[in-house]
Amino acid sequence: MNNRDCTPPNEPAEPDDLRLGILGYGLRGSLARTAHRPGGGASVVAVADPSPTAREHATRSFPRARIHADHRSPLGDPDIDALLILTPDHTHADLTCQALRAGTPVFVEKPLAISVEGCDEILRTAYETGTRLYVGHNMRHMPVIRLMRDLIARGEIGEIRTVWVRHFVAHGGDYYFKDWHAERRYSNGLLLQKGAHDLDVLHWLAGGYTTQVQAMGDLLVYGDRGLRRPPGEPRPADWLEHAAHWPPGRQHGLNPDIDIEDVSLVNMRLDNGVLAAYQQCHFSPDYWRNYTVIGDAGRLENFGDGPGGVVRVWNSRQSGYRAEADQVHEIPHGLDNAGHGGADPLLVDEFLRFVRQGGRTDTSPVAARMAVAAGARATDSLRNGGTPRRVPALAEALIDYFERGQIAAGDAATRAAEI
Repeated sequence: MNNRDCTPPNEPAEPDDLRLGILGYGLRGSLARTAHRPGGGASVVAVADPSPTAREHATRSFPRARIHADHRSPLGDPDIDALLILTPDHTHADLTCQALRAGTPVFVEKPLAISVEGCDEILRTAYETGTRLYVGHNMRHMPVIRLMRDLIARGEIGEIRTVWVRHFVAHGGDYYFKDWHAERRYSNGLLLQKGAHDLDVLHWLAGGYTTQVQAMGDLLVYGDRGLRRPPGEPRPADWLEHAAHWPPGRQHGLNPDIDIEDVSLVNMRLDNGVLAAYQQCHFSPDYWRNYTVIGDAGRLENFGDGPGGVVRVWNSRQSGYRAEADQVHEIPHGLDNAGHGGADPLLVDEFLRFVRQGGRTDTSPVAARMAVAAGARATDSLRNGGTPRRVPALAEALIDYFERGQIAAGDAATRAAEI
């Protein structure tokens, strides 16, 4: 079967639009729909996904686009100005490097890769080729994160000394234990896959990167083989009917193979002396993130992570428990009906601007690599008796290149020799 059999006759994008290719049209296909604004700056002209169902959905969403069954088909296509790589995590390194070598600017969904080595290969390739690389860490655009970062920058709690993060994942059994996420070979583990968001935010708020980790974790609930579907059986059609799957023992149709953890606990030391902790649970009854940031002159904490929630600041001393904070800041509303508290459109806007103009961005390939490095080494620690692990440093030439907004110095041969 020709991989374009389901493609309608193609029509060109609007003359001034960036022509976008989409690799992978699963749940994060929402980013493609957000980016598609014909006549408004960008048009999706090609979508590739091996799933017939995904291709059918793509055809309805983008009737003028070329539809492919092979993820590699759009790579190197001269009619594509930029690529969004939204494929499963274990494919990111290979597909991203191919796109970068072809000279096509890339948006790659987080995590950047599932290993430190994969991340470093991507960063080296972007550096050597000079092709623009952007990583989809949308939480840097979430109003709650922006608010906390602004409060810290204003000095409301003094100099940061420690950060504690708790991630309650009520729908873990629905989103992460019914498909490829549940297997190490595809995700490494949820401490990396899911934690890459939180570790990146933790680093951003604390102003430093992790250098040492120690972790514990286990498969405490979803290890029950009675909850799994037989090998070869498709994911159940009701996999997103959350109410029917509570408590977790009522789950069914979990992935046949599960070799990751549903609980993880990590202690971290950052390069600026900050001590941090991260905890993740995939069978809690509530779904949100709680950040507690403590400085030498106070602390702040978010209660809720979207509209209706608040960030409270305590920066005067009083004995005993005190629910009343010195300051209470409402979490701003993002764009209406937009993903991740309004963050996704802002993320896409920044990427499109970056493709056209270059320059600094709030997301950072270096930070994305450091989040994966912390998560990968923590996962290694928890699977080896909680033994502490060092997080490998990144080459200074790469740090400098990306921190300067991906401005190349010298020719490709010279840059390659520097790393």
